[in-house]
Amino acid sequence: MPRARALTDNTPPALFSLAGHPLRWRLLRALACSDLRVRELCGWLGRPQSLVSYHLRLLRRAGVVSSRRSSADGRDAYYRLELDRLSLLLSEAGPALHPGLRLAASDGGTLRPRRRARPLRVLFLCTGNSARSQIAEALLLERSRGTVEVASAGSSPKPLHPDAVRVARELGIDISDRTPKHLSTFGRRRFEFVISLCDRVREVCPEYPGAPQTIHWSIPDPAAAPGNGAFERCAAELDTRIGFFLELVGDTDPSRIELFEPTTP
Repeated sequence: MPRARALTDNTPPALFSLAGHPLRWRLLRALACSDLRVRELCGWLGRPQSLVSYHLRLLRRAGVVSSRRSSADGRDAYYRLELDRLSLLLSEAGPALHPGLRLAASDGGTLRPRRRARPLRVLFLCTGNSARSQIAEALLLERSRGTVEVASAGSSPKPLHPDAVRVARELGIDISDRTPKHLSTFGRRRFEFVISLCDRVREVCPEYPGAPQTIHWSIPDPAAAPGNGAFERCAAELDTRIGFFLELVGDTDPSRIELFEPTTP
């Protein structure tokens, strides 16, 4: 019989070490759905902040979690999952165990047209509805190939930012004719998902009919510090998140998608 090939590397891949701890696994699961603050994570886990912060620090050191100061309260911070980094670690972990466990290449997060009884409905919210939410609306509509109904609004609408128009145009999308809207515009509309992009608007977001799933992406306002590629970074981050969001919803019945809902103490 042929001799088995010797396995010389006994160090488990980083992903297995990181996610193997039950508390870190629960943190990753929570942050996979929405950006969250420490007190929200502590309330859900029922663990002290010192312990939760310790494990968050390990995840940050590995680059799979990052944090940003809240634009609503600078003393607070939102933690987010670095999906691209985690995807890379996942792709490396399989072959380290067996060559046949290689992941298939991603299709770039573009949703293939699927048959639905009706289109999925998504609402993006930010403060001014002048940049982030407008770009997000355009990207999701484009990436889903029209199979998702998308809208956007703001708590204090401002004129459409010219750099938002420029960045969208560089992505092959024209948003120059879009009109900023107040979030009350959609007060009677039903959505499956309401995604807030601004820390401030998350705290004033009204309740929409039908109890939609709520997601928070803590994304800095590029108009607050224009230049130095702020709008390009904003669009790139939105594109990444939207790609993973499309993989999340796929052709699944929205009522069967269970997202993490934190309980704030």
